[in-house]
Amino acid sequence: MVARDLEGLQAACEACPDTDFLAADVTDPDAAALIVATCEEQLGGVDVLVNNAGTSFPKALDELTDADWRGQYELHVMASMRLMREAAPRMAAGGGGRIVNVASSAGKRPSLTNAAYSVTKAAQLSLSRTFADAYAKDNVLVNAVTPGPVSSELWVADGGMADQLAAQSGGAKTREDVLAEKSKGVPLGRFATPEEIASVIVFLASARASNVTGAAWSVDGGTVQTIV
Repeated sequence: MVARDLEGLQAACEACPDTDFLAADVTDPDAAALIVATCEEQLGGVDVLVNNAGTSFPKALDELTDADWRGQYELHVMASMRLMREAAPRMAAGGGGRIVNVASSAGKRPSLTNAAYSVTKAAQLSLSRTFADAYAKDNVLVNAVTPGPVSSELWVADGGMADQLAAQSGGAKTREDVLAEKSKGVPLGRFATPEEIASVIVFLASARASNVTGAAWSVDGGTVQTIV
């Protein structure tokens, strides 16, 4: 596991005793090489790469700054690209591997909640397809998942998206109002659980998905109402 939060990593490893971790910021241009080299030294290589680092915040299109756009691009596109650039050739040399990029339903159907998030998630989907095409012949299968709203810390933690959108309403809405409104926009009528997203990632990383590459799997409760 890789994240910036050392304490969070340590707590996660206590819950999963067979897990190793490395504290690193994936937006650092040198992080990808360090991460992959560490895996090679400690684990013998990389069989599966899951790019799951991401964040968002509610901000109107005309209020997004250049720094906002760059920050979202560095996290969602450049960090994923650098890690794939380091890992995919090594997977190919070893006979194959799996890469799963966690994008978003907003990459398929843009949201004005944060246009920079939507646009960079669309770019991440295109990046996934590019690597899928480049490494298919080497049995390196590259796919993406596109969650809709998920009951993770991003949305439901104190100060998360629900609280931020409620604050932006000027008191017209509570966090419960925001969550209920967002749930109504999902055909299934609820947020996904983190475990539901993880289950699809595990499938795409498994031998059962041996004929799946270049796909962007919707795991959004029907939010994006097209057949893609």
